[in-house]
Amino acid sequence: MIKKFLFILISLLWTLPTQAQNGYPSFADLAEKLLPTVVNISTIQQMEKIDVPLNEDVDGEDAAAILDSSSENEKRQALGSGFIIDEQGYIITNYHVIENASSINVVLFDNTEVEADIIGGDEKTDLALIKIEPPYKLQKAEFGNSDELRVGDWVLAIGNPFGLGGSVSAGIVSAKSRDIAAGPYDNFIQTDASINQGSSGGPMFNMKGEVIGINTALFSNTGNNMGVGFAIPINTAGWIAGQLEQSGIVKRGWIGVTIQNNNQETAKNMNLKNTQGVIVSAIAENSPASKAGLLVGDIIMNFGEKEINTSKDFSRMVAESPIGKEISLMVWRSGKIISINIPVVEMPSVSQKNKPQQQEKDPITQKTGLKLAEITPEILELYNLSPATIGLVVVSVEANSEGASQGIKKGDVLLKIDKKDVMTIDAVKSYIREAEQENYRPIMLLMQNQEQGTMGAVSIRLKKND
Repeated sequence: MIKKFLFILISLLWTLPTQAQNGYPSFADLAEKLLPTVVNISTIQQMEKIDVPLNEDVDGEDAAAILDSSSENEKRQALGSGFIIDEQGYIITNYHVIENASSINVVLFDNTEVEADIIGGDEKTDLALIKIEPPYKLQKAEFGNSDELRVGDWVLAIGNPFGLGGSVSAGIVSAKSRDIAAGPYDNFIQTDASINQGSSGGPMFNMKGEVIGINTALFSNTGNNMGVGFAIPINTAGWIAGQLEQSGIVKRGWIGVTIQNNNQETAKNMNLKNTQGVIVSAIAENSPASKAGLLVGDIIMNFGEKEINTSKDFSRMVAESPIGKEISLMVWRSGKIISINIPVVEMPSVSQKNKPQQQEKDPITQKTGLKLAEITPEILELYNLSPATIGLVVVSVEANSEGASQGIKKGDVLLKIDKKDVMTIDAVKSYIREAEQENYRPIMLLMQNQEQGTMGAVSIRLKKND
């Protein structure tokens, strides 16, 4: 009885009332129409070379065999999905599906196999564009508008789970604008439609048969579907694909600000009725924002006519603004709204010369073994941090230092010292001086581990002067 109930429940969750058959509705007509637009992708990915130490007693023939075996271990096969966006053979998929690929094989709906070339990829949004030479007239998928999705809407996901080939699953939109710490522009659609390994890059359709998302990630303790999957909104993916088709790279807009979400305490202090807007926490020197007169502490309320509610929304809007365009920001400052116009420039790339370099030891490094950096747009870019990050970033940790012994790693974020916020290097130096004056007492650091997304407190004993 229980098994029968579960079967009926699952059937109801994975069906849509479009056409009744034996008492149950069916997705069959929609699936039949959409399956030809979806492709299966397999790639041979080149891995980092494995060094194989050879014993001096190994002769030439045996050494060659060992090296051949090592070479095989440097490659692996990856499986994913994608969908056709035009009749010329352009296909959207996930970046991680084709990353480091030495060859890409695309299998069309009728099992025709063709080789694909990489047009371009964008690691920050995990999107890529590849192209095949069409063996015949291709059927393309039509884009919908992901902004119109509502929580509870039905969706259909098609992909290549576990390499089984075109598979269809259905569910609903469970949530929107999910931030899963995958990148600086997270804005995922959450769904309970079955998404498994190999489904990456496949399309998510609305009930009009329009693509509204790209299946990308799943939340799971086992590696398999647990009813929590994530898709990149097509409004983001379409913009990225257009940039990749045009130049093979993504050029993002930049004005040179670091922001964080507003909160009730700040809103109260600024005499705001709600927590709308984002707070300007840093401004890059000689940036468009600096030249336009934006100030640290300003609260950006509107981007043009659009209200701003999260830092990622604002970052995404700036990034997708055309280079050279002037944007209008409504800013709350000193109890009133002012308008500031800022020209958008191309986001500068983070080259090796812009990375923090180990210079002469500063007092913080001498006492703790930690080299810290204040939050700037370049630091956020370099360490792939959320625009909402606050605190100081660990850019290096000395071996055998107090910081290293406590497990602090490069890329971690220092949030507080002795329960006090730290936003500047000078603040850290001040807190260290206080501890030194109190007989070199240990200081308590609240750290955020970037790899695990966790926070924890550690005690650091200050190194005394030599």
